[in-house]
Amino acid sequence: MADRTDPPFPAPARVAVRRTYKLYLGGAFPRSESGRSYPVTSSRGVHLANAAQASRKDARDAVVAARKAFPGWSGRTAYNRGQILYRVAEMMEGRRAQFAEETAAAEGVSRAGAERLVSAAIDRWVYYAGWADKIGQVLGGANQVSGPFFNHSEPEPTGVVGVIAPAGSPLLGLVSVLAPVITSGNTAVLVASECAPLPAVTLAEALATSDLPAGVVNILTGRLGELAPPLAGHADVNALDLTGAGDPGSELASELEESAATTLKRVLRPGLHDDWTVADPGVSRIRSFMEIKTVWHPVGV
Repeated sequence: MADRTDPPFPAPARVAVRRTYKLYLGGAFPRSESGRSYPVTSSRGVHLANAAQASRKDARDAVVAARKAFPGWSGRTAYNRGQILYRVAEMMEGRRAQFAEETAAAEGVSRAGAERLVSAAIDRWVYYAGWADKIGQVLGGANQVSGPFFNHSEPEPTGVVGVIAPAGSPLLGLVSVLAPVITSGNTAVLVASECAPLPAVTLAEALATSDLPAGVVNILTGRLGELAPPLAGHADVNALDLTGAGDPGSELASELEESAATTLKRVLRPGLHDDWTVADPGVSRIRSFMEIKTVWHPVGV
């Protein structure tokens, strides 16, 4: 006798619901305003998907969203930012299988190797989340001065930061450059790896389902040569991380650095062949996008 829970007829073959890869701007998932997309292939040349190809206008819209989110994000307590970032790690943990599949295809590593990279990325996100309420004590503090004054230095976020993610490490490298930027209260416009953008899109979905306010992170997929210049020259972008722009002294990195200088941006220059699996995160990347405010106050003699 058939189980009463069985369907009365054979289940028909179904077509899987295919993902449509979009941008992540202001907490939403719009298509590029240009309507363009471009093919994404695995490390072996196998077609994986078509990703949205963002335009210069999309980059400007991302900056607007990041600027709008900055007062609220930077105004939260550092402890609350840490809580929210830890929640992002929880969402990433729930998508381990998806991250591993995309990382294996992008980097050409085994499934076990991809699992290790995903674990390292989640652990690194947790690492930076833990710094949210500690960086003030490390980078700031009371200063000894001669005179009847209380002198105190306090680190503050720079503002909107344009981040160019590493091309060869689309998840671990991406986390390693994005997390320290937003930990301290900055907001970010991130240009994902051009050749391997799918882990960045999945990260966007994890961010959207966490408690991270809309606009704190905005993720663009597309051509680096098209998206990086408008960010470097944008007057409302306060700092620029050129990690994914090539080796120091490369033509693109040099052009972006010159463009950033016209608006007096803070610029973090790319490293030489960064190995994100062994890199010690430290606080240097957090410090790169913070300003130090010093307050003098008279005291009684």
